[in-house]
Amino acid sequence: MYRFVKMPSLIVLCCAFLFTPAVKIQAQAISNASNTQDAQKGVREMQEVEDRWSDAVTKRDQYGLELVLAPQFIGISSTGDVTTRDQQIARLFVRDAEPVSLEQKVISARFAGNVAIVNGTYVKHWKLAKGPLDEEGVYSHVYEHSARGWVCLNAQQTVVAEKGKAAAPEERPKAKSSDAALPFHIPLIYKGPSSNKPAPAPGSNEPPS
Repeated sequence: MYRFVKMPSLIVLCCAFLFTPAVKIQAQAISNASNTQDAQKGVREMQEVEDRWSDAVTKRDQYGLELVLAPQFIGISSTGDVTTRDQQIARLFVRDAEPVSLEQKVISARFAGNVAIVNGTYVKHWKLAKGPLDEEGVYSHVYEHSARGWVCLNAQQTVVAEKGKAAAPEERPKAKSSDAALPFHIPLIYKGPSSNKPAPAPGSNEPPS
């Protein structure tokens, strides 16, 4: 004996078959839109932090810079200089150690708990003896969210282009010395020719100085 499906039930089944993919697509679109909004919100939030950092450097604002940099901050400049938080603050008051203005633009911000990884571009404006210099590059900042907000733990810059009358490599600003604490030295790595002690003999167990 043949059993026939009633017409209303058949219509319901057909509608369910046709509209299920559409519902899934719509749900995916809503999810993607939510993720995009979250990403944009994160970029805006970290851009505010980067703006405070830039303003502190431009205005030589020691207190403003202290609020952005963590006590254990380590920064690696585009020239390879490694500096601590205290050194960064001291450089604000050393002639030509820092640019006359700094602009930082956040491109992406990723979050993992109370840690944020921020990537972006920067422009440093210098006024040197032989003319102006604009240094353009990219950066990566690692932040931690503390009781006082986002503070930077690690920063690294890579120069992309230099423009201006003083753009020759030998005219680039040199790091200035300060009375601040010296940057760290990675253990077991020989400092090179500038070290005041010789490298350990090959095969010896003596740790390098």
